Amino acid sequence: MKIFYAVQATGNGHLSRATQLYPYLKKFGEVDFFVSGSNSTLDYPFPVKYRSKGWSLHYSKCGGLDYWDIFKSTKPTTLYKDAAALPLKQYDVVINDFDFITSMACKMQKINSVQLGHQASFQSDNTPRPEKKSRIGEIVLKHYAKATQNIGLHFQSYDDFIFPPVVKQELMNQDVLNLNHVTVYLPAFQHHCLYETFKKLKDIQFHWFLPEVIQPYSENNITYYPVNQNMFNKSLLTCHGLITGGGFETPSEALFLGKRLMSIPIKDHYEQQCNGAAMKKMGVAVLDGIDDNFSQQVESWYLQNAIKTNVKANNIQDTLQFLFDTYPYNQANVAEESFMFL
Repeated sequence: MKIFYAVQATGNGHLSRATQLYPYLKKFGEVDFFVSGSNSTLDYPFPVKYRSKGWSLHYSKCGGLDYWDIFKSTKPTTLYKDAAALPLKQYDVVINDFDFITSMACKMQKINSVQLGHQASFQSDNTPRPEKKSRIGEIVLKHYAKATQNIGLHFQSYDDFIFPPVVKQELMNQDVLNLNHVTVYLPAFQHHCLYETFKKLKDIQFHWFLPEVIQPYSENNITYYPVNQNMFNKSLLTCHGLITGGGFETPSEALFLGKRLMSIPIKDHYEQQCNGAAMKKMGVAVLDGIDDNFSQQVESWYLQNAIKTNVKANNIQDTLQFLFDTYPYNQANVAEESFMFL
């Protein structure tokens, strides 16, 4: 069996998940990867056969999206050419982790596909949303990577096609300690946005992961680390708590390990706002943004007890078996649904 796996490289979460799935996917057949996007900082061990700059997100300096940079870096004609060039008819199974180009290519070539990942869970109206829904955000979540079939991943099983999150194997069956430091991973915030706050909290030790850091070093109560998966895993396993954005993979791992969690969803990022709504229902500290009270909020959160959640790790073999058992192999019956935002 030949398997095509499209993975979105906006951020590190999708690539991290693909890394965990790859050894299991190889049991089902030969896997060719398509990486779409250009602002990931993660090294990945799987072979990449196809690449595209794709449609990547860019962030402002302190916790928001930079729509102008997103617009400047996106070339619709290139997206169309890349979609037309993908030889999808060579493959028995097309798996799409929220990539627009692959969705477009499937439509153009009349190929079935399955959307596998966190964003697929938003095909269900049961999946939590913020009180104020975004019409545009809903259109993007439901139509950006339109597929014939959907297999979602989320904190909880909000619908019958939604499975638990994929937790890195390096975090499974490990000793979970509390060495009292706070792990910080906020890729949408630059150093100057948060430095004074962390420096002010002298009684709290911070492990702060930043993309511009090359080698670990310490300054006052802050130890800086590069965005390195091994270093991050060790810090997370031994931290008192984690401060991170409103993504999915990293909060899932913290909750799986029973760590206290503070989430700061990226401004105007609807998926992260939805994740924030789900975490609020679970009792997680979710901030709408950073203000003058941030240091007091961090200190108060640090002293609170960690919440107890029932977030489980995905049984990857079972999830993939479900995918291949239910995959719509009959490619003559591709649904004539629009992949566009209409």
